Amino acid sequence: MLMWTADDLHGYNGRRLPEEMDDWIYQIAQGNEQAFYRLYEATRSSVYGFVLSIIKNPHDAEDIMQETYISVYQSAISYQSHGKPMAWLLRIARNFTFLKLRDKKKHHALSAEEMEQWLCGQYQLDQDDKLVLEAALNILSDEERQIISLHSLSGLKHREIADLLNLKLTTVLSKYHRGLKKLKDAIREV
Repeated sequence: MLMWTADDLHGYNGRRLPEEMDDWIYQIAQGNEQAFYRLYEATRSSVYGFVLSIIKNPHDAEDIMQETYISVYQSAISYQSHGKPMAWLLRIARNFTFLKLRDKKKHHALSAEEMEQWLCGQYQLDQDDKLVLEAALNILSDEERQIISLHSLSGLKHREIADLLNLKLTTVLSKYHRGLKKLKDAIREV
């Protein structure tokens, strides 16, 4: 059973360097539960947002997240660093997501309200921010939303996103810039 103290929880916010995340994964391989918690806390929002952008079902996304972190804990021993621990983690999440989609053979579109509820739980949004968020969610395609989320929230580079989503780099760049333009235009209108 994983147990943490208040001291273990201190100071885990913001982005982490790949070297720090690599170190946590190596510590997890040695059975260090605090390292597992640190990795989880540093990456959970990005992993959940990524899975949710594909599966479009909050309950399934939570299940996949749990499977992802169990797999990370179990496979940390075989982890080999290539300087991209977040890409490794998201690849595990993507594989579980696609397995779930194959099993279900269907998925429903995530409503703007469901996405707004998740984001409001992650960030403090005032009424104006909620209106802008709702407008933005309605104008982006699924791929644009995934690409922008992976780049902005997870800190992945465009090349890593292209590999993760099995898209050409030029396609990722195009959809990223097109999505940003849509968001900027939507913000100007609001």
